Amino acid sequence: MVEKISVIDNILREGQKIADDVEVFFAKASGVGVELKGSQIGEASGSDSCGIGIRVIKDGKIGCSSTNDPLKWKMCLDSAVSGAKLATPQEWGGLPLPSEIEKRDLHTFDTSLKVDISVTTEMINKLKTGASEYEADIVGGSASVSSGGIILANSNGVFYSNEKTRAGVSLETICGTSTGYEFDNSCFQDEIDPVNVGREAAYLAVHSKDGDEIDTGKYDVILSPVAVCQLLGSVVFPSFSGKSVKAKRSFLADKLGECCMDESLSIYDDPFNGMGAALRDSEGVPTRKIDFVKEGVVNEFSYDLKTAYRYGEQSTGSAVRAGSGGAPVIGTHNIYVDGKRENIYDEKAVYAHTVVGAHTANGITGDFSVELSNASWMQDGERGRPIRSAMLSGNIFEMLKDIQGMSPESRKLGSIIVPAMRFGSLSVVGK
Repeated sequence: MVEKISVIDNILREGQKIADDVEVFFAKASGVGVELKGSQIGEASGSDSCGIGIRVIKDGKIGCSSTNDPLKWKMCLDSAVSGAKLATPQEWGGLPLPSEIEKRDLHTFDTSLKVDISVTTEMINKLKTGASEYEADIVGGSASVSSGGIILANSNGVFYSNEKTRAGVSLETICGTSTGYEFDNSCFQDEIDPVNVGREAAYLAVHSKDGDEIDTGKYDVILSPVAVCQLLGSVVFPSFSGKSVKAKRSFLADKLGECCMDESLSIYDDPFNGMGAALRDSEGVPTRKIDFVKEGVVNEFSYDLKTAYRYGEQSTGSAVRAGSGGAPVIGTHNIYVDGKRENIYDEKAVYAHTVVGAHTANGITGDFSVELSNASWMQDGERGRPIRSAMLSGNIFEMLKDIQGMSPESRKLGSIIVPAMRFGSLSVVGK
């Protein structure tokens, strides 16, 4: 810890001699993972990573550089300064100043989690135990655990650190030509259930076998939390980015303050509850809850410092980083989809566990055409006959104007927490 702080201090001290603002992002992590090839362990791996990202701003010109060798910080700093000299100047109001933030337990670090190969091996065995309850073959799978932390410091005196652990499992199975896939992950090992993940993956493959054809037409459709996440994650969530809004690349660009979604629907970013929890964002700005959609009304958009300064807005504490490499970008911490909860499974409907091709949806208009995967009929809360092959097409923003209901429970899919959702009269294309 002392060595890290010493390197960070050196960077800030030397950087201030040649730049107006200096920011250091230090990230360190260790992890182990096991992968299945068929039902046998095919590969086991371990990693220890450490990196530094440096951002400098001089006369509104921004330069970034990173290195995986902290001892080469001087070279990294020089590279960031050189990059800034070539950058186009923009409006810049400075990196954030130190400020008081409320102390909270973010519930992101599992003190009992051991980053050890024996832990992942046990998780693999539990996946296989769950899968053995159905007559499906294992195609592949994985189990991993990791622990890491970040330090963010800038030349104005902001110093913030955050530590997280993570455990995750996944399994893919096959029965005939039908496949099933399930996964789970959490900051806490005891919050994931490898046996259930294995059981569900095998069930999906077996239950989807020998499906019936479906006639092309209009149907009530229930999308599982995974399918909801896939569609909204590809189109709706990116449309909240202030950068996309200002560039007119968002469907919601001119809809701030308008009620253009179902009045029961709320979508918000809660930075204090979930795997992406943080008290400060990746630029050191204090985080806060952001109500993107409140009871159907488009309420606000997300901004990082760079975009906020450019367009005369305020940062919403939405800067994120994938690691020490690269510059911070606009993102989210923990996205929640919420609204009126009720039983949505009694009336007959097409049920889709996942969709394929959500990434091809038009991010500006919301038009999409996806393949339903592990689809079946559902009635009285029971999955009925499987559906062999079907496409679902429509417009996601039109769908969100008329939601038939949301399931009582939500599912945590990483840092996205969503319920199953029921929609009426959607276009399903069969064979």
